[in-house]
Amino acid sequence: MGEITSFSDRTKASLREALLDAATELLPERGYTALRMADVAAHAGVSRQTVYNEFGSKAALAQAVVLRTTSEFLEGIRQRVEHAQDLLGGIREAVVYTIEHARENRLVATTLGTEAGEDLLPLLTTKGEPILTAATEVAAGKYREFEPALSAHSAALLAETVVRLSLSHLVMPTHSADEAAAAVVAVLAPAIRMLTTDSSTME
Repeated sequence: MGEITSFSDRTKASLREALLDAATELLPERGYTALRMADVAAHAGVSRQTVYNEFGSKAALAQAVVLRTTSEFLEGIRQRVEHAQDLLGGIREAVVYTIEHARENRLVATTLGTEAGEDLLPLLTTKGEPILTAATEVAAGKYREFEPALSAHSAALLAETVVRLSLSHLVMPTHSADEAAAAVVAVLAPAIRMLTTDSSTME
C-alpha cells in the first residue's frame, strides 16, 4: 500500500489503539478474570459491540495487549543491542533495559507483584511462549552480527538463556537492574568465549 492511507484505515487503526490503551489501563486494576469488555468499551467511549467486532473475544484482546507491550520491549532491546560496542555490552544494555522498563511498565509490574496480577501472569509466561520466541530470535540475530563465529544454534542458546535469566530477575527482584545485568554478563562471558572459539561444537 502507498504512503497515503484511506481515512477509514486510519480510523480503524486509531480505534484499535484506543481499545488497546483502554485494556492496558484496566488490566492492572481488574486482572484478566474480572475485566469486562463493557468496561473496555466505556473507557474508550465506544459500544461493547465495537470491542467485540474489533477483537472477537476477551482472550484475543488480552493477547493483543501483550503482543503490543512485547513489541515495544523488543524494539527497545533491539535499539540498545544495536548501539552497543560489543556482544557483552549489548547483552548488558538489553538486560538493564528489560528489567528497568518492565518494573516501570504498569501492566508488567502489576503482573509480577500484585494480587490482581495473579491471573495476568500466564499471559506473559505459560501462555507467553510467542514472547519468549520473539525475544530470542531478535537477540540471536544481533548476537551473530557481533560475533559471526557463533553458529545459529549457539546464538539461539545464548539468547534464550539471557531472556530466561532476565525473566528470573524480574520475577524475583533481589538485585538492581545494573547488578542483575552484571551477573548475567559474568555468567555468560566464559560461554561466549568457548562458543566463539569452537562454534562447531554446537552445530
